[in-house]
Amino acid sequence: MKLFPLAAHTPQPADPANFTGDATLTRMDGVCAAPHVNAYRVTFQPAARTAWHTHSGPQLLLVVEGRCRVQKAGEPVQEVEAGSVVCIEPGERHWHGAAPDGPMTHVALNLDASTTWLHKVTDTEYAGSTEP
Repeated sequence: MKLFPLAAHTPQPADPANFTGDATLTRMDGVCAAPHVNAYRVTFQPAARTAWHTHSGPQLLLVVEGRCRVQKAGEPVQEVEAGSVVCIEPGERHWHGAAPDGPMTHVALNLDASTTWLHKVTDTEYAGSTEP
């Protein structure tokens, strides 16, 4: 058994090249070896969000506070409440972040996955337009 106490990890600002708005990230790399799992606790301020991206393996988002706004390319924006889980399949182009009226925190679990960052989510896309 390995423990990864949150207090033992320092939050850092999210990379502005891959995030819009104010977000902080706490990395917990190497949570499991087989499959290889990295965990990220991310707190987004209202309307903050990731850029479009994909993962080579599955990603689970465990929403712990607030409402998570998430979109898969070509589909409508959805909002997910605290206590919910989102499963993102390998290769799905997507983004996620906070709803416009409040902060949101999720724990992202990347399973045997690397991330490929794409372009930033526009305000129009964030507001609910589908990506072609």
